[in-house]
Amino acid sequence: MSDPKNPNIDKRSTPQYALYQRENFWKPHNTGEVPPFNTDPGKLEELAQKKLTEGGWYYASSNAGSSYTHLANRQAFFRHRIIPRQLVDTNIRDTSTTIFGHKVAAPIGFAPIGINKIYHPLGELPVAKVAKELNLPYCLSTAGSTAIEDVAAANGQGPRFYQLYMPHDDELTVSLLERAFKSGFSACIFTTDTWQLGWRHDDVATGNYAFYKGIGADLGLTDPVFQKRLAAAGIDPKKQPEEAGAMWIDNVWHGRAWDWEKMPWLIQTWKKISGGKPFCLKGIQSVADAKKAVEIGCDGIVVSNHAGRQVDGAIASLDALENIVAAVGDKIYIMYDSGIRGGSDVVKALALGAKFVFVGRLWVWGLSIMGEHGVRHVMKSLLADFDILMDVAGFQSIEQMQDRSVLESYPKGYAMIAEKSKL
Repeated sequence: MSDPKNPNIDKRSTPQYALYQRENFWKPHNTGEVPPFNTDPGKLEELAQKKLTEGGWYYASSNAGSSYTHLANRQAFFRHRIIPRQLVDTNIRDTSTTIFGHKVAAPIGFAPIGINKIYHPLGELPVAKVAKELNLPYCLSTAGSTAIEDVAAANGQGPRFYQLYMPHDDELTVSLLERAFKSGFSACIFTTDTWQLGWRHDDVATGNYAFYKGIGADLGLTDPVFQKRLAAAGIDPKKQPEEAGAMWIDNVWHGRAWDWEKMPWLIQTWKKISGGKPFCLKGIQSVADAKKAVEIGCDGIVVSNHAGRQVDGAIASLDALENIVAAVGDKIYIMYDSGIRGGSDVVKALALGAKFVFVGRLWVWGLSIMGEHGVRHVMKSLLADFDILMDVAGFQSIEQMQDRSVLESYPKGYAMIAEKSKL
């Protein structure tokens, strides 16, 4: 097991995250403490379901249509296998990487997920706090249920990015971006695949939309421009929370598509506000769109299908990553999300050309189960899993993972049967 007196620990540039495994082995028998809960993704999901309200569970777990894109995401990971190397000196392995000028603990970030208050009363605050503690980038969603400024305070000096859902109201968009930059968010990530929610059966069948119930609109209700819009509409958010919440989210997930012609304005606006900070697009799945992102001057893209929540029957995001890296991998900073469940998934995405990955549902389940402590346990466990994998598979650095030869890959022989994926 990880020896806490191992002299190599002090020589490492990143923590010995593997010690979290030892801690969880030691405590039950010697201090009377037990691990908070099992972080196996399936068991984690089951426990979260027991803890959440029906609405919270449906919103967190639902996918578009029959969940076939969600299934494809996991199938794609399964067809790639890591080839471990032996007798490699991994004693002073380094899990760190750099993203947009920030040196971070690992190539893992907190994906932007909205309405955290349906998972825990404190919403985004405990998540942002843990992200800072672990020195992992935190992304705040425009659909977040806490004021931008309050999330920034919780995140302290941690690296953080702002994920934008762009209203069809330029003054409001500018206000959101200005608030984000003034609050220390150092990159703008514009999500391209969600101006309208995908068709999610359970949510539709139960009328499950927190904003229409007056829950979760705090990010918008604290915006000065949106406050003007409310006043002009004669809506008092304290007396009419449902109407205020509906007006806010109908400005965010408005069902009116944007196109490439608007992107130069958005990029220039963010660059002017931020003094040139990075601008990225999230939701890219096609090579043509990746090339267009390069053409218009984006600093990065997130290859993502929104974890299968938007388009049913779509390409697996990991398969899209391979295609996109082959086309523009040397021209733009490529990040990945959709389907990450453990350390091996991180390695596979990096080997296929991503420079960084984001995780979402894992920390949502942790937040749902045990708030701040739950988020911390899930993410420390993921870091330990990743650190141990580096140790036993022979990786000394992140750069060594970013090589296609570390994987053996099989054909895209996905089952044609309509299977379901719990994970």
